[in-house]
Amino acid sequence: MKKYGIFSALLALSIILSAHAQEHDHHSSDKDTHSKTTPSSQTTHDMESMQHAMRGFYGAYPMSREASGTSWQPEATPADGIHTNMGEWSTMWHGFINAIYDHQGGPRGDSQTISQSMLMGMGQRSLGEGTLGLRGMISLDPMMGKRGYPLLFQTGETADGENHLVDRQHPHDFFMELAVSYSHPITSDSSAFIYAGLPGEPALGPPAFMHRFSGMENPEAPLTHHWLDSTHITFGVVTLGATWHTVKLEGSVFNGREPDQYRYNIETRELDSASARLSWNPTPAWALQISHGRLESPELLEPEVSMKRTTASASYQHNWRANQWQTMLAWGRNNKDPGITTDGWLLESALRTGNQFTYFGRIERVENGELFEHGDPMHGRVFKINKVTLGTVYDFARYTYAKIGVGASVSRYVFPDDLNDYYGSNPTSYMLFLRAKLD
Repeated sequence: MKKYGIFSALLALSIILSAHAQEHDHHSSDKDTHSKTTPSSQTTHDMESMQHAMRGFYGAYPMSREASGTSWQPEATPADGIHTNMGEWSTMWHGFINAIYDHQGGPRGDSQTISQSMLMGMGQRSLGEGTLGLRGMISLDPMMGKRGYPLLFQTGETADGENHLVDRQHPHDFFMELAVSYSHPITSDSSAFIYAGLPGEPALGPPAFMHRFSGMENPEAPLTHHWLDSTHITFGVVTLGATWHTVKLEGSVFNGREPDQYRYNIETRELDSASARLSWNPTPAWALQISHGRLESPELLEPEVSMKRTTASASYQHNWRANQWQTMLAWGRNNKDPGITTDGWLLESALRTGNQFTYFGRIERVENGELFEHGDPMHGRVFKINKVTLGTVYDFARYTYAKIGVGASVSRYVFPDDLNDYYGSNPTSYMLFLRAKLD
């Protein structure tokens, strides 16, 4: 762990130094035009103006409406990232790296120094009457090990192909998205589109947690991840959809199996699952969605079990002066076939004040029946788990292309007394982190 912590620090330092060097060199480039010219509130305004001027990948609306995969967010969401023009291509780059000390309390908790990271590039250009889009995203998360990081009451994918991960969050795959899209106008305010990824994200659930403004500053994955947006890395997906004004209807066929324990490879299976999603952004401040899908054999360790997933969410964005605030309420239901039906609820919010402080919070309630392995007397019981998380990030340094911040979060839990012998009566968890983020 010490060796990996040193690597994380060096990688974060390289981002800072690279950003500092680019600060001196970016004016010399005649080919690329960067949207930011000053490190002030005017910078944010310039970025948002440029993003609003860019056409969406999937229709005739501002690009600021788009989030992960083909999902929508409020159109008023601030534009984080680097926006450039490269010939006929309009591009956007976004990424971060977190160096984290993670402490999860109680008898089943653990402590670990980890790093999380993501680098995403997007590009679009005109092709005929339509728009061609390319999306790529990678992560160095696999370097923290197959078992990921400690996170009380989190369950999900296998780390070794033999056992479920319990009280831990799995790392993302190295390849998070490699996708291409094409949209074609039908009328001046409507379009049809196709999106294909290996990996990619099907039309199921709200934007993935690390892409929505209300949740991206929180370094912890939500407990509701496997009720809402766990299909955001799917090895094989094709989506067809149509947009009209503020409405989008889309359907996907995809590989329903979650990524396996081999985090660096490209997996291929048949497109055996399907989903549909209806999205509506009635105003620039709101994004609403409802979706349903059937995941064929999603778990490697339970190949005979399929799942029906239903989600609904509402996200609200409010900006005033130099402040941005987003809140999302979401619900997800997993109906195993054969098996039980469980629900997950999420309320999360983030407030960015000026250019330095961001405050975030998350309230969750999940019904989890995977906390104990086969053979344990508690196996098969479903427990209602409640979690509250509060935290903040302070950005203490800014460069032309990056900002550096420190942050902390703390979490408390409420759960049935039957779990006290396993988790303790009042476990407290916290994270301390240093973050470098493209901006």
